[in-house]
Amino acid sequence: MRKAAVALLVLISVALVGTTVIFFTKYKKSVESYAEMKASDESTRLRYGQAINEIAQIQDSLNAIVLGEESVQGLRATRQAEVELPESVHDQVLTRIAMLKGAIERTKERVSELDARLKRNGVKIGGLERMIASLKTTLDEKETRITELNTQVDTLQTQVSGLTVAVEDKDQQLTQKQQELATVFYTMGSKKELIRSGVVVSEGGVLGMGKTLKPSSNVNQAVLTPLDTDEEQIIRIPAEKARVLSAQPVTSYVIQPVGEKMVELRIVDPKEFRKVKQVVILMT
Repeated sequence: MRKAAVALLVLISVALVGTTVIFFTKYKKSVESYAEMKASDESTRLRYGQAINEIAQIQDSLNAIVLGEESVQGLRATRQAEVELPESVHDQVLTRIAMLKGAIERTKERVSELDARLKRNGVKIGGLERMIASLKTTLDEKETRITELNTQVDTLQTQVSGLTVAVEDKDQQLTQKQQELATVFYTMGSKKELIRSGVVVSEGGVLGMGKTLKPSSNVNQAVLTPLDTDEEQIIRIPAEKARVLSAQPVTSYVIQPVGEKMVELRIVDPKEFRKVKQVVILMT
């Protein structure tokens, strides 16, 4: 009996030891599993915090990319030291748009890198995924706006080119018109020469005496010389004396000698002088 009791106690002791070992092993595994879970949780929290900070930085960058006139001016100010902007307005606008596009591309790369890193690390948190999706949507919207801006610039450039041509045509027309207004046509000669060429006619008088010379109303344009009074105000006359037979105001010009058998007509008031387009000068 005593042997049987001893044997039973031994068996019970062995069973207790075995059970203790099993429980200890399980406990150890539980502790290790808990430690692993805790470390994993801390790592996940750390990656989550880093991702949140990076998303905030990216969002700040996106907010800074405001596609408007004020932002374009601001961009020019911040980048002027780095990039020498071209002179023309069209090229300046294209350069600014290219800068904005570059900023968007860099932001897209950051978002893609962040998304790929979180997927590699197995971080799947709904909030982060929604934030990244929102960033991508914002980027798509800004890219669309950049495309629209480029189209608008091209359209405006086409319009500006058309307007430039129109303005140049108008300027040319105005120049031509001003030149027409400023131009007079003169001729000079002795009494016989002027009558023979039909520039002047003799009128009045009695029995051929006391007739006066007057400019003809029908003058051959071939005998007239054009003078742009905006560019020139002097007519040189190879004679000792001369007088104007046409109806230019006498206050608009002076005739003075400048040498032997040479006088000149100097226009002192071009606007008044050119009110009469034909100038007839009698050399005496």
